[in-house]
Amino acid sequence: MQRIASFCVDHTKLQRGIYLSRTDGDIDTYDIRMRVPNRPPFLEMPAVHTLEHLFATFARNGKFASHIIYFGPMGCRTGFYLLVRDLSKTDAIALIQETFEQISRYQGEFPGASEPECGNYREHDLAGAVKEAADYLPVIQNWTEEQLQYQQ
Repeated sequence: MQRIASFCVDHTKLQRGIYLSRTDGDIDTYDIRMRVPNRPPFLEMPAVHTLEHLFATFARNGKFASHIIYFGPMGCRTGFYLLVRDLSKTDAIALIQETFEQISRYQGEFPGASEPECGNYREHDLAGAVKEAADYLPVIQNWTEEQLQYQQ
């Protein structure tokens, strides 16, 4: 069996940041790496769940809404994948930066937090999601297209 692309990335060299994981036709997959792999602490699931709800909602309601394909967590709890269609790298970076900025300031009720809207509505942590977003912002604040490549 062939190894999938994400398993070919050297996780011993991977740092926090934003990376272009792969391109499939007109769809780009971004690796939003919030934690260094294999170094605890990892993202806590309630905060991950809330980050997922907030990012997906903000991104799908923002100026790049028509380009969003998917946003979801990595099983290793070190970050998220964002799939976009026909979006420049510069705009993708801006989208990620702007969305994490929104999350870092968010207060109040959040989307999809009720039983009819969510399959695990009891497992959320808004304060944790806000803190994670705020902690990640300095890492990606000045991110450039040149930094999107994984380190070899």
